[in-house]
Order: sequence, then structure tokens, then C-alpha cells
Amino acid sequence: MDLTIPRVLMWQFLVGAVLAAVLWGVFDEVAGYSAVLGSLICVIPNAFLALRLVVPRRDHGAQALINAAWIGEIGKLALTVLFFSFVFTLVRPLSAAALFAGFILTQLVTLSGLLMRNEQDESNSDGS
Repeated sequence: MDLTIPRVLMWQFLVGAVLAAVLWGVFDEVAGYSAVLGSLICVIPNAFLALRLVVPRRDHGAQALINAAWIGEIGKLALTVLFFSFVFTLVRPLSAAALFAGFILTQLVTLSGLLMRNEQDESNSDGS
């Protein structure tokens, strides 16, 4: 079983939590919870996309996977816009810089998933 997706989501959550703790300690609680919200705005839609891709489908063909990916990406985008809208309209006070820092840093963790995947592929090919 490929554990890359759960590992990336876990690392995204952890990076967001660490950033929030650092910003809370260095600045204040507004920066801390703003970073948490930014991180969650990234992690939750990514988890939605991941679920769309890994949940078993009745049709195992390539077209079914492509459809799941499209729906997952559209849902991810819609959730991201919705969550940003909610945060900007409902959360006061808010640190926009910390919010975007949490979102961007958490999103960058996705790139580490590619590295994890490449390492896993290399280790599997070495062992064959």
C-alpha cells in the first residue's frame, strides 16, 4: 500500500501546527490562529482531493480515474475559495500575512510528496 498521501497530509498538518506555534510565540495569538486557519484551508481541500483519488470505484478504468481527479480538483478549488471567503468574512481580528504564510508553507509540503514518491520508486526498483 502506498503511504505517500497520508504522509503528505500528516506533514502538512504538522508544518502548519509548528508554524502556528512559532508565530503565536513570536508575535501573538492572532498570528497563531491565523496561521492555523491558513494551514487548514490548504489541508482540508487536499484531503478531499486525496479521498477522491484513493476511494475504490466500481469502474477501475483510466476514464473513471480521470473523472475522479477532475471532480477532486474542482472540489479542492471550490473548498479553498469557500474557506478563504469564510475566514475573511467571519474571523476578526485576522492576520492576513500569517494566514497566507500558513497556506503557502503548507502547500509547499505537497512538493515533498513528489520527493517521497521518487525515493519510494527508487527503493522499489533497487530491490527488484
